[in-house]
Amino acid sequence: MSIVVDRIRKTYGAQVALDDVTFTVNSGEIVGFIGPNGAGKSTMMKIICALLFPDSGSVRVNGCDSATGSLKIKKKLGYLPENNPLYTDMYVEEYLRHVAAIYLPGRTQGNRVREIMGITGLFPEKNKKIGALSKGYRQRVGLAQAIIHEPEVLILDEPTSGLDPNQIIDIRNLISDLGNEKTVILSTHIMQEVEAICKRVIIINKGKIIANDLAENIGSYGISSSHTIVVEFSQDPDHKMFDNIRGVEQVKNLKPGTWLIQTSGDTDIRAGLFNLAVKHELVILSLHRKERKLEDVFRELTLSNDTSIN
Repeated sequence: MSIVVDRIRKTYGAQVALDDVTFTVNSGEIVGFIGPNGAGKSTMMKIICALLFPDSGSVRVNGCDSATGSLKIKKKLGYLPENNPLYTDMYVEEYLRHVAAIYLPGRTQGNRVREIMGITGLFPEKNKKIGALSKGYRQRVGLAQAIIHEPEVLILDEPTSGLDPNQIIDIRNLISDLGNEKTVILSTHIMQEVEAICKRVIIINKGKIIANDLAENIGSYGISSSHTIVVEFSQDPDHKMFDNIRGVEQVKNLKPGTWLIQTSGDTDIRAGLFNLAVKHELVILSLHRKERKLEDVFRELTLSNDTSIN
């Protein structure tokens, strides 16, 4: 295992930030770690990075215990915090050489800095002050400093926060490429980002893990067991005809000929729809089941939410 989190508890006074949190992240995985504001995400990520220490429980990163080997863990980790603190008066290449000198003392840092600027697309901006960069390029600088020492694990807290759609895609692609070589924990509020690049999803709410599964399985979580079918007919049937199909809960006419049908439980109504079409001499032009999105599951699992510490 690359990261093993075992029964972590963290409190701030009377407030519980993390309550018996347990999960593992395997080597080479990109894991989406998501939850509402105040759910405990940033606290957990700081504990993994050995920047905070829990009240109880343990964290091991590639076999190294955070309680006894925090310095070793920091050497194995690359961390991009949510606020991405940078020295804005320094030039891009100057700053990266400064970071490289801290992480790689005694080594010639020039080649590594040039390599990282190539990976992160920073060459065009290398002679600019960080304070003059766009938000997207600042995030690239943050990622560059996180990976300059060739860490085995990356912890990224809201890496695309505040970026425009084009910048989000650029950073997303960069993270996906980095995930080919490293273990990545990614915290974000952008559900499409998790769906696009994460192999597994962990959802935390009120300091507790409430879902932990492969991304393709996460749609089965939540309180709703219904399914949605969208069917397009050559012409509109009378909506009362749907009453004769077992399992139909609600129907909605989206536009002429196209209907959205909510079913109960795991009932498969597709055969019933085909029989309906034959009986009434209708032609089905298209029919598909809408997959439940991560956003739907997230809302169902976290909608009732107290205030807690982030």
